Amino acid sequence: MNISTYTVKPKLPAQLKPLEEIARNLWLSWNFKAVQLFIRLDYNAWLQSSQSPIRTLGMVSQKRLAEVAKDDSYLAALKEVYDSFIRYKKGETWYRGPRKEVVAYFSMEYGMDVSLPIYSGGLGILSGDHMKTSSDMGLPLVGIGFLYRQGYFKQVLNADGFQQESYPENDWYNMPVELKTGRDRAPIKITVDLAGREALAQIWEVKVGRSTLYLLDTNIEENPQDFRNITATLYGGDRETRIQQEILLGIGGIRALRALGITPAVAHMNEGHAAFLSLERIRELMTEKNFTFEEAREAIWPTNIFTTHTPVPAGNERFDIGLMEKYFKNWTEILGISWNDFLSLGRERPYDDHEQFCMTVLALKLAAYANGVSALHGAVSRNMWKGLWPGLPLEEVPIDHVTNGVHPKTWVSNTMTDLLLRYFGPRFENEPTDLVIWDRMDRISDEELWRTHERRRERLVAFARDRIRQTLKRNGAVERRLQQAEDALSPYVLTLAFARRFATYKRGNLLLRDPERLIRLLRDTEQPIQLIFAGKAHPMDMPGKDLIRDIVHFAEQHEVESRIIFLENYDMAMAHYLTAGADVWLNTPRRPLEASGTSGMKAAMNGVLNCSVLDGWWDEAYNPDLGWAIGRGEDYEDTNLQDEVESKALYDLLEREIIPLFYQRGRDGLPREWIKRMKSCMREIGASMSSHRMLIDYSNKFYFPALKNYRKLVKEDYTEAKSLAAYFAKLKSSWDSIRIVKIDSNAKPVMQRGDSLVVNARIDLGNLVPQELQVELYHGEVSSQTRDIEHARLTEMRAVRQEGNTWLYQVRIECVETGWQGHTVRILPKHTSLVHPYRTGFIKWA
Repeated sequence: MNISTYTVKPKLPAQLKPLEEIARNLWLSWNFKAVQLFIRLDYNAWLQSSQSPIRTLGMVSQKRLAEVAKDDSYLAALKEVYDSFIRYKKGETWYRGPRKEVVAYFSMEYGMDVSLPIYSGGLGILSGDHMKTSSDMGLPLVGIGFLYRQGYFKQVLNADGFQQESYPENDWYNMPVELKTGRDRAPIKITVDLAGREALAQIWEVKVGRSTLYLLDTNIEENPQDFRNITATLYGGDRETRIQQEILLGIGGIRALRALGITPAVAHMNEGHAAFLSLERIRELMTEKNFTFEEAREAIWPTNIFTTHTPVPAGNERFDIGLMEKYFKNWTEILGISWNDFLSLGRERPYDDHEQFCMTVLALKLAAYANGVSALHGAVSRNMWKGLWPGLPLEEVPIDHVTNGVHPKTWVSNTMTDLLLRYFGPRFENEPTDLVIWDRMDRISDEELWRTHERRRERLVAFARDRIRQTLKRNGAVERRLQQAEDALSPYVLTLAFARRFATYKRGNLLLRDPERLIRLLRDTEQPIQLIFAGKAHPMDMPGKDLIRDIVHFAEQHEVESRIIFLENYDMAMAHYLTAGADVWLNTPRRPLEASGTSGMKAAMNGVLNCSVLDGWWDEAYNPDLGWAIGRGEDYEDTNLQDEVESKALYDLLEREIIPLFYQRGRDGLPREWIKRMKSCMREIGASMSSHRMLIDYSNKFYFPALKNYRKLVKEDYTEAKSLAAYFAKLKSSWDSIRIVKIDSNAKPVMQRGDSLVVNARIDLGNLVPQELQVELYHGEVSSQTRDIEHARLTEMRAVRQEGNTWLYQVRIECVETGWQGHTVRILPKHTSLVHPYRTGFIKWA
């Protein structure tokens, strides 16, 4: 069948033209006054369009558009919003530096708005908030991802409570994306080699305020069906589809930026999915500059950033060697290295033929900057990957942390935002990096804060009842059962929410462990509670699906369907209701398996108090004024024991602290002590867990240093990279000949505080000179158990003179700390171009 295609756009009256520009920029997603413009156009169309501004414009009749074009009230609101939009785009920002070179941010998913369903959960929501915050701050950052034809699945629960999945097709021509075309108006396309076959991808653009996100799409006629399916679904397909996706994201992403005329000076890999981009960056330099592999590697290493989100080894992406050989064997010729050397880039044990190829290892080895996503996760990651730096003390493993944050304007409800603006002033909106503004929480009266929160709980209950009714009606429930849905939940009862991915380690059923105790709480006539659950299990995760069904069955078997509900198809729209309308946000992961988590931050910024295991972000944010901790951060070998202990701890918290505090009311009906905690929570979490704090951390720790490294490399025509490659070649050939021959000092069995300790070390440098090695005194308190030095301090030793074949190094330190102290000497690489001296295999101890 020969079909001619074309695109039909709504015909807007001249007065309404700004609506299309606003609809095509996701700035709208964090500005509710802009959203209200589309709701006012036609509320039914807004609902039927699944809250898509562009589709709403297409559904509104020309008659209605003509009416609105004559409505002075509407036009005044449109002018106010559009003027605000233009001021935002042209206004001053936190970052005011050069914009020619950019940070390229790579992620498999982006959750920015319900109208762009290319996300599954936390990773995508974080990426979306990263892009929005980059826009607020004016950072020179672009995003790279995929335009999924079906995105993640839509969750449907059958009458038995079992999760089923559907994959509706996305209509990109009614969504805020635009196909990038060249001067000939033909789509800009890039190619990647996939096992000897060429796959093409076109590029779509998403405007995110001042920032831009580029999405790759292989669903084009030139591709065979298997290649068209590469960008069909998020986290779908088999292992072959996954490696194809990750080749396209990393290698294709870099090529897409080049095709668009964008220089990716710095690459930020959000998880290991994009790690192949390092190979492409190396290939580019080898081709353009005629570099060796080692020279190109040293050139890209100081401009690569890697963020890991996975707290367990099994969760990191690994590919069988057979699959790697199929897709990358030809890269040995491209890079000029052996197959074993290539595989060693992705192996913890470089030449273990039985080890798979790990994307996290590849990213860590080719990035100078790496981080976990909370303080605890940084420590977990250092311990998990310490084997990549044998001999290096755990605390020095070069994996930092930047705790995740959330975008306040996106996640604080519109009614709460209005309240904050009244008391915080315009700086809250215009200067989002001014985090001290949250100290103004105490200016808000208890009455206003509580009434605002109560309205949000009422809206949550109304939303939940509507969703329950839709589910029951679809599953063929009788009218009596449909009427019962109208009584589900109460807008006046203490409401606990548990909403997140349903994986077994998150323990969504922990509160169901003692049914009798829970039922008593639910049916209490004076101080009742109610529970709202939501979340998707991975389509292949049967235990996760069983958890969902267990919750549904529990409510039915114990006849508490009005007090325990499960809302299907958890997405950003539902998350807005839950994080703003619940009273307590419940989180029960097995510590330390929650890398960060961000839903609790969103809830906290709305005044919802957290009750959580001390894991992820809550481990560093918790204090008794902000919420409750389940346990004290213990680690368990026996998971059964852990569940038993922590479920009882949770019940105790509810019965003894949470429920009494919520229902403790004064004569005015206000829970003053609860409100006091709400204010403390919003004040502390609003500042410390804002995504603006997160981006300031990323900028100062990683983005600005990496951009500086890039500019220096380019300015000097990469001479430092060549110098560094030559240095490591020399170091590698000489390393085994370097010896710490002798150490002596003036230490006595007992030293007095204030005494000077002089340490001498005689070192055989082989064919190296002192300027090429960093010799350090490693000193501190000695553990009586392990006899290792704890909380060590480092002091560089100075080369004093050459004595025959050795050099005398010396250092003088003052005895400050009392107790059992010790010292030793170590040697590390030293070069002016090194971001840090920690390279695999290059550390020598006395």
